[in-house]
Amino acid sequence: MKRISSGIPGFDDRIGGGYLPGRVLLITGDTGTGKTTFTVHFLHRACLDGKKCVLVATEELPEDILELSEMMDLGLTKYYESGQLTIEKAFQKRSEKVQTSKFGFTPEGLEIDLPTLSDYVPEGTDIVVIDNIGVFTLRLSIQDFRDQFDALNFILSTKAGCTSMFVMDDTALKMTHNLAEYSVSGSLRLMVNENPYTGNIERYIRIPKMRRTCLSLNPIRFEITSSGIKLL
Repeated sequence: MKRISSGIPGFDDRIGGGYLPGRVLLITGDTGTGKTTFTVHFLHRACLDGKKCVLVATEELPEDILELSEMMDLGLTKYYESGQLTIEKAFQKRSEKVQTSKFGFTPEGLEIDLPTLSDYVPEGTDIVVIDNIGVFTLRLSIQDFRDQFDALNFILSTKAGCTSMFVMDDTALKMTHNLAEYSVSGSLRLMVNENPYTGNIERYIRIPKMRRTCLSLNPIRFEITSSGIKLL
């Protein structure tokens, strides 16, 4: 089976040639671990390969994402301007729904059924990235989250030729008992830990799951440079 490139030099060789096509991949990690940078690499390579891409941005403005991509020489602006890459402004739409009161904002306006996120993905889309899906989980029960997440996963997996990447912060993952990892075909955990031998703070990728792939259980060390992610 032909794989979909991660866009990260050397990483495809570690995961059997790339991500599984037509499936859902989950990227998790704490704040500042490089989750959005992973998505920029993925989208840039997909655009280079001529794929039609959609980014559903729930925490960032489009201009901030485009600026980040240009800073790393993984420019997405030209693909956005040509229409090959669509950035759905879910962050702005989510913010506009926040209901205000004399005590400040209330979260009712942030409620959304996860399966409706598929409405952002038109037929003919090759790649979809949802960053960050965790913001929609805070008011869901565990059962509701599992049902809705599975439904979204199923809907996107049945769109012909569509490969999906979901980003989820560690807080949301833990609140939902890591259930998201059971539903997806692949999962990457991005971590920042102290090296016990050097005392240095280092970044790691752990791959708990990648179906149809022989994997090493050893974490992969990496750093984020001015050119994006570099494996060490």
